[in-house]
Amino acid sequence: MDAGHTGYTSSNGIPELKEAIAEKLRGNGVDADADEVIVTPGGKQALFETFQTLIDDGDEVVLLDPAWVSYEAMVKLSGGSLKRVDLAPHDFRLEPALDELADTVSDETKLLVVNSPSNPTGGVFSDAALEGVRDLAVEHDIAVISDEIYERITYDGFEHTSLGSLDGMEDRTITINGFSKAFSMTGWRLGYLHAPEDLISQAGKLHSHSVSCAVNFVQHAGVEALSDRTDDTVEEMREAFEGRRDMLVDLLAEHGVDVAVPKGAFYMMLPVDDSAVQSTAENASGEQPRADDQAWCEGAIQDAKVATVPGSAFNAPGYARISYAASEERLREAVERLAEHDYI
Repeated sequence: MDAGHTGYTSSNGIPELKEAIAEKLRGNGVDADADEVIVTPGGKQALFETFQTLIDDGDEVVLLDPAWVSYEAMVKLSGGSLKRVDLAPHDFRLEPALDELADTVSDETKLLVVNSPSNPTGGVFSDAALEGVRDLAVEHDIAVISDEIYERITYDGFEHTSLGSLDGMEDRTITINGFSKAFSMTGWRLGYLHAPEDLISQAGKLHSHSVSCAVNFVQHAGVEALSDRTDDTVEEMREAFEGRRDMLVDLLAEHGVDVAVPKGAFYMMLPVDDSAVQSTAENASGEQPRADDQAWCEGAIQDAKVATVPGSAFNAPGYARISYAASEERLREAVERLAEHDYI
């Protein structure tokens, strides 16, 4: 800001940041050029512009459930229709569900959304799963959104693979990413999309006539974030998240709760027992809330003062999403409170 980076920038982003993003994507094996990048006020805006650009009324979009809550809303806002593939029976892994995905997509499918590592599950899709997506996308001529916002946060030696780096995916993949997760820049609102030039041309019109541009000085912060000077700090954070994950899995196991161990991001899906909702406070009508995951989460926050998110928000009824983006002390206290009030 002292250097004067407080005015408007070119709509699609400052050249230094677009080139830094293209270089980062090339490091992921994606054949990227700076002219194929739009810098957006947050990854959510990048997703919104992509849906609005690609989807016309009635176009078919396939989601992999559990799915981040805004995907469905964005599809509806663009006029699209939804089909869904449930990964919950497979511990949130895609590879065992490829046959079901093959039965779901068709030549009528316009777009498939892939999020790995995943919010809300923390699942990381294997290379075999991504290759299965590639094969279906090529066979049916489907565009694919690859939401890679959590790519720097993976565990157990898992290496992130960008879907756009696979053979046949260069001209049909829209890669979405941003700075909020790997660099803890949630309030800075900085994201981007990379796509073939024809889509960039059209999305750029929506971008220009809606948000104009991302904040100037924040874009310069993005250039710094993508430099190798941040690598050690990001790795230190990743290791801390992995340690919290391990601790939380062990603590839950001590209370007889088994979870699908996440391989990335900082979330896990907790299976909830409807019978644990008996102490939930009455609602405004004087009736007990229904015994489902939403009621469980309402009870947990009212009784144990522990905040979670109902799985049904992600189309995953019967689960609650836990975030472990908190200190080990607070996580340990949260488990103790849930146990004290018989929620686990």
